[in-house]
Formats: sequence, structure tokens, C-alpha cells
Amino acid sequence: MLLRRPLLSALLLCLAAASAPAQSPNAEIDARIRQEETEHSQIMHTMHFLTDVYGPRLTGSPNHKAAAEWAIKEMTSWGMQNGHLEAWDFGHPGWVNERASGYAIAPIHDQLYFKVLAWTPSTRGTVTAQAAVIDPPEKPTQEQLTQYLDSVRSQVKSKIVMVGKGSPVAVNLDPVTHRLDDKAAAERFDPNNPNAGQFGPRGGQQPAPDPNVLTGAQINEQVDAFLISAGALMRVNDAHREHGQIRAFNNRTYDLAKALPTVVMRNEDYGRIARILADGTPVTLEFNIQNKTYPEGKTSYNTIAEIPGTDKKDEVVMLGGHLDSWHSATGATDNAIGCAVMMEAARILLALGVHPRRTIRVALWSGEEEGLLGSQAYVAQHFGTFENPKPEFSKLVAYFNVDSGTGRIRGASVFGPPESATILRTTLEPFADLGLAGAIANKSRRLGGTDSTSFAKAGLPGIGLGQDPIEYQSATWHTNLDTYERIIPEDAQKSAIVVAAAVYELAMRDDMLPRFTAAEMPPPPPPAPGEAPRATPAAGNASTPKPKN
Repeated sequence: MLLRRPLLSALLLCLAAASAPAQSPNAEIDARIRQEETEHSQIMHTMHFLTDVYGPRLTGSPNHKAAAEWAIKEMTSWGMQNGHLEAWDFGHPGWVNERASGYAIAPIHDQLYFKVLAWTPSTRGTVTAQAAVIDPPEKPTQEQLTQYLDSVRSQVKSKIVMVGKGSPVAVNLDPVTHRLDDKAAAERFDPNNPNAGQFGPRGGQQPAPDPNVLTGAQINEQVDAFLISAGALMRVNDAHREHGQIRAFNNRTYDLAKALPTVVMRNEDYGRIARILADGTPVTLEFNIQNKTYPEGKTSYNTIAEIPGTDKKDEVVMLGGHLDSWHSATGATDNAIGCAVMMEAARILLALGVHPRRTIRVALWSGEEEGLLGSQAYVAQHFGTFENPKPEFSKLVAYFNVDSGTGRIRGASVFGPPESATILRTTLEPFADLGLAGAIANKSRRLGGTDSTSFAKAGLPGIGLGQDPIEYQSATWHTNLDTYERIIPEDAQKSAIVVAAAVYELAMRDDMLPRFTAAEMPPPPPPAPGEAPRATPAAGNASTPKPKN
């Protein structure tokens, strides 16, 4: 192959080094990293298997475990060592939808588009019944909800019940921003900007809830119980999203006996049926939904593999993302691409034959979508917390995390003192031509959003990598559109280059990344309302509220 001729390879190496706007102590390695990824990328090969072959990867499902086992086999074939699955107690059976069909059969005849809500039961074969609509009040008190449900009890027996009156999603006349412009990226990762770090889909501090008003989860659970007791046959929810997008999450009790067969229907179909019913015309629907549970899914797994270090091998630089996904699509942007980027970063270093001083450890988490459960279990088992550390606590240099879709990485936010961000900023400077804007420090130990916060909550240097939004929030995050086709290979390759270089730099430095001193360490946040502690991998089935949906 022409690109492998020695003279041309040497020339490409020089050109790659020259293209970097800043030099680093590892300038030659940086250039080789660029060349390896440009010429021999395996990202889309990895994506194909994680999505097309093993997607979706719902926590506790056979697909998730198969994807984890494949990832270990693949990383081992590259030369990584100590590849293994680390078990933790999910506490719930696995669940898979095996078959689902739905039709309107009178007075219209049409196929319906929907996704099944996870951890809900099957129908008893094909169910044919008239549709009914109930519309519980928004933000009710307990008294208001009880009064409303009592008033509609006679309307739902033996019916397929649509919950919500059906509201059209307004046409969006404003273009969606797919990339950050350089000015906006620079502002978000400017350590002198008081608003730095406000990027991506990760929400800020939420206002305190009104104790007199029921939460969405409480309303859903009570509506489920009401529908079961009133003799309804099925529940249908409105997706409330444009262009056929559907987000189907889960029955939060994980108890199939506490829910009816439930689907989330695209807004266009839901609205059509609701409008016909509002005219006074009966509508007959037909569904056949077959789900399966897996008792062995109560044990889930984090996926681990390493590049062993040399003189500082007991110290560890970690990188990862969550391998689990929701079940409405194949989980490409959330978050097979994050896993593929991190696996690829490790593959690049192995291909270069480097010998890092510190151990480099890839971790692909499960249980992220249910509340960062896998990474919390891992941190508890291996590191403990700043207040109650385990021996490994002092050995973790940092954990890098990717979990915001296909967009290229634009900057980093590290839990730690400003000095830690300065080191990262210097490390990222040679990649300004790839869109890197900088790095900032943060002091938040609040759990939420993604797995780097499991480390930060414990007082460890969790590094969240901010990315161009592309279609993430607007179309693919948790939706039925989250597939292989939504990945931009060039962006993913740029991200892998950046991560490989940053991880290598931290693995080779004489000193670890600076941490907060005891006097500087922010206190751990108080538990969120309803949050149960998740202390160890054997902590049972307590789970934290899901921060991303």
C-alpha cells in the first residue's frame, strides 16, 4: 500500500507535527497518534459491532453482556491485558422486547408506530379493544389526583387507555445548532469566564420540589395502579416529540406486576387517534406485545481491560463511557460512540508500541441509564471516597469520560484545583486545529448526567469531555433514531486522537494530576430527595433517580 512506504510515512509524520499549533514534550508521539488514526482507524468497525450486531444494550439484557464480552475479546486481540467483566448487583431482572405490533383497525386502518416501555409485561396474545383517553391534571396534589382517577374509573375497563389528551408538537422555526462556533467553545472552556462549563445536555441544579405536589414518577406509579385495578388492558403514552421521534424509558418500579403492557406512541399517531375520539367516534386498536425477562440480569457487568504500566504501574489513568443503552434504537450516539472512542484511543497507543509508565485502564460501564449505577459500584469497590478512602484512592490519576454523542471533543472539565486544568489545557493545546478550546476546573461533587460525576462525587479527578452537540439533544439522545447512521466518523476519529494523546500525557508525567487538599476539598452533597445510597457492588436494588431523562 502506497501510504506505508517509508519515505512517504516519514513525510506524513513531519506534516502532522507541523500542523499542530503548539508543541508538547510528546510532539513526536502526538504526530504518530494522528497518523495512526488517520490511516488505520477501527472506530466504525467497533461501532458496527456495538450497534448493528449487539444493539440495543439495555442493562441486564443478553445483548449487553454479549457486547461486553465482544469488547473484551476485541481489546485483547489488540494487545490489552486483564480483560474481564466485573459483576455488580443491578437487583432487577433483565428485560427484552421480542415482538411488538400495533394497528388502528376502526374507523381507520393503519399501522401504528411506537416503542414498548421497558420492564412492562406482555399482552395476552393479540389484544383488540376500543381506545379511551384519560388526562390526569398536571402537578396535582394527592387529593386532586385521587379525585380525578375516581371520576374516570368507569371509562377504562377493558379499554386500551391513552394517558394524556394528545398535544401536537409545535413546528420548530429556529434552526438547530449542530456545532459550537470557535468563539462559543473558547468561552465555555475559558477558566476566567464565570459561566464556563455550561455545555451539553447535563442539567444544572434543580429547584427544590414542592412537597405538596406529586412528582412525575409518583403520578405514573399511581396511574399504573389505577389502570390495573380498574380493569384496563393496556396503557399508551404520547411521545411528545416531533418527526416521529420516540423516547421510551422504563417502568421505574421494575416490577411487571405493577404495570400494564405499555407503549410510547409517536406524537403523530397519538394525536390522530385522540382527535378522532374527541369527535365522538370510537376507535378500535389492536396490539400484540411479547416481552421476556431474564432473572440472571440481576447481576450486571462493567467491562475492563488494561495497558499495563512500567515503573509506575500501580498508578492508573482511566478512560471510559457507558456501554448500556436504552432499547428504542441501537444506542449509537448514546453511548456506543463514547465506548468506541475510548477503545480506539487505547488501540492507537498499542499500535504505536508505546510503554506508558502508568497503567491505562479502559472501563465500559453498565447501568448508566438507570442512574450511573455501574460506575458508582466500581468507584465504591475500588476507591471509596475522600472521606473514607480505600488503598486505590490515592493511585487514580484521572478518569476521562465521553458521553455526548458523535460530535468532536471541544474541551474538558476536571474535578480538581485550577492547576489540574492548567495541565490538561497544556496537553490539549497541540490539538487546537481539531477544535480543542481548552480545559477548566470545577468543584462540583454532585452526582448526575454521566459517569465522570461518580468519580467527582467520591472526590476523585473525573474529567468530562464536552462535545459539539450535532443532533444529540435534538434528535438522537434516547430516541428511536439513535443508530449507526447518525455517527460522523471524522468527528469520532478526532476525538480518539485527542483522548489518546491526553491519556498518554498523564500516563507519562513524573507527577500525578494535582488534587484538592483536605482543606480545599468541597463537601459531599446531601442526598437528593428520594435518593438511596449505592455503597457497594452488592448493595441490592436501591437506585438513584435517573439524571438524564
